[in-house]
Amino acid sequence: MLDDVTSAALHTALSGLSQRQRVIANNIANVQTPGFLAGRVSFEGALRSALTDGTDPRLVTGTVTRSTEPTRLDGNNVSLDEEVLTNVETGLRYELTLRALNDKFGLLNISIRGGA
Repeated sequence: MLDDVTSAALHTALSGLSQRQRVIANNIANVQTPGFLAGRVSFEGALRSALTDGTDPRLVTGTVTRSTEPTRLDGNNVSLDEEVLTNVETGLRYELTLRALNDKFGLLNISIRGGA
């Protein structure tokens, strides 16, 4: 019951979002580092494909790539505004996903207790 596709997909999403938050923090920490290229995490497409194809969503991992956005004169392409906005969006997605997982466990708890 705890190893179903929904739980696995939600756990994978939480892992991917957590990885994105770490990469964003690294980007912000390196906003003034010459030559630093911002990292980007993608996992949603792979997770969507796994769910569509019926493969195990636990096999999906986030992929970190370097941004191809134009750089400043120092070779750095981190935009603090973009990083902060992406961090807020990622945080909201993380909270929503965590709430979905929590609600799923709440339903399991209710059914175990016999609907009481």
